[in-house]
Amino acid sequence: MPAAQPVIETDAVVVGAGPVGLFQAFQLGLLQLSVHLVDALPYAGGQCIELYPDKPIYDVPGVPVCTGRELVARLRQQLQPFAVPMHLGQEVAEIAPAGDGRFLLATGAGTRFRARTLVIAAGAGAFQPRRLKLDGLESLDASQVAYHVPDPAVFAGRRLAVVGGGDTALEQALAFAESSDHRAARVTLVHRRDVFQAPPERIARMRALVAAGAMDLVIGQVTGFAAPGDRLQSLDLTLTDGSVRPLAADALLIFFGLSPKLGPVAEWGLAMERKQLLVDPADFGTSVPGIFAVGDINTYPGKKKLLVSGFHECALAAFGAARHIQGREPLLQYTTTSSRLHALLGVGGTPRADAPD
Repeated sequence: MPAAQPVIETDAVVVGAGPVGLFQAFQLGLLQLSVHLVDALPYAGGQCIELYPDKPIYDVPGVPVCTGRELVARLRQQLQPFAVPMHLGQEVAEIAPAGDGRFLLATGAGTRFRARTLVIAAGAGAFQPRRLKLDGLESLDASQVAYHVPDPAVFAGRRLAVVGGGDTALEQALAFAESSDHRAARVTLVHRRDVFQAPPERIARMRALVAAGAMDLVIGQVTGFAAPGDRLQSLDLTLTDGSVRPLAADALLIFFGLSPKLGPVAEWGLAMERKQLLVDPADFGTSVPGIFAVGDINTYPGKKKLLVSGFHECALAAFGAARHIQGREPLLQYTTTSSRLHALLGVGGTPRADAPD
């Protein structure tokens, strides 16, 4: 295990910060277990944020309609009382027994945990950005070529090319063209065809800016680049008629979507079936005691890949995790009546030691 950082002691680590992972952390918090969240993406929300942030969702109980972005925001708000630390942009690379019934985990960034339980809520696996395949491009640092934007200030004042035709590509191109704080010197949106997968109002804003000369649109593909001294200077754009056009650019943002990769999960020694983890639907425990799996990463008889199913699995997995740690069935409490839960959630006073739950 890497030894770069001190080991974080915790009751549970949840791998995956999508909607199911966020709700899993909440359910563990209700049982007064300490939790840390880890996700390979640099932001919470998983597929909801990356694949359909602004598309309506109609099957969340009690919520007639909300977008993926709104759902994630509500889940994060619900989780706030437990102040769960999130380790984003990190993939869990190793899991090993600690010898005392706990698990040692290490991320590729060197963050280390010693956890009593582990809940895998990794969806279809760790989502990785689809790369632009050009020889030598990966040698340029993230201030020149990036697949996400952790800090918009890095690209302010730059000659910026944004590649892609989805919602994220348009959102970022518009942000850097319109922002008063992080405006790029020039923004060029590059897409292989003049068809975009984004909300109509966002497409209309983009076309209005192009018509006004406030940003550029090129229909074509990036097929080469020049980077003397490892500093990006220009791109070669191959247009639909086969001609090649140079574009002066010193920063490149690429949004080709995400590709789910099972990654290290396949090496953790857990029983699997068709790249999914086999679990017991009584508590969603895997073949290794103390490790649970919820959401799209698991399979069992009758499994349905629905958000509502994932949320149900979180509740039972939380009780399974508490049972594994405490050696007994945890007390079932209700948020409608439990003074202890009210205190945890910050909606009531601290319960007396002899107060009934």
